[in-house]
Amino acid sequence: MTLLDRTPRDTLREGSTPVLETERLTLRAPRFEDAKRVAALVNDRRIAENTVRIPHPYAVADAHEWIGAVILQSATTYLITIGSEVIGACGLDMRDGVPEIGYWLGVPFWGCGYATEAARGLIDHAFGERGHEVVTSGARVSNPASRRVLEKCGFQWTGVGLYRIRAISSSAPF
Repeated sequence: MTLLDRTPRDTLREGSTPVLETERLTLRAPRFEDAKRVAALVNDRRIAENTVRIPHPYAVADAHEWIGAVILQSATTYLITIGSEVIGACGLDMRDGVPEIGYWLGVPFWGCGYATEAARGLIDHAFGERGHEVVTSGARVSNPASRRVLEKCGFQWTGVGLYRIRAISSSAPF
């Protein structure tokens, strides 16, 4: 999706988060009624181990807490959907004054190009409507698929750092 590809639906809003559309996906704000589906998808250790903040196990109560926090915070957070089906989430969060993109997909949707498509839509939004001049992201060293998503989106590897991974209660290289 590029700024020139915008349709009238791109300007619809759920709260203060714009709805973004790509060729196959819609990125929209999470709602409390999404909590059961989010919990069902994200309660997979393979997802939690590849993110910094997602706990494992992940229950519906965790999803409600996350959605409530999203509603209250200034981060731009989206559920990734195909039609009305939630398949993952992505977001743009400020880290030390620099926007950072993060994402996860439910395991059944891995390998279909959805993460790349959602990340590109979010990157276009970050540089377009949000006016950012730089965007960062990261992936665990042990997650080559996510590293490939970032490469396809134009990110360049700048180094490795240790980050605390909530699901494994330990630090790991990102």
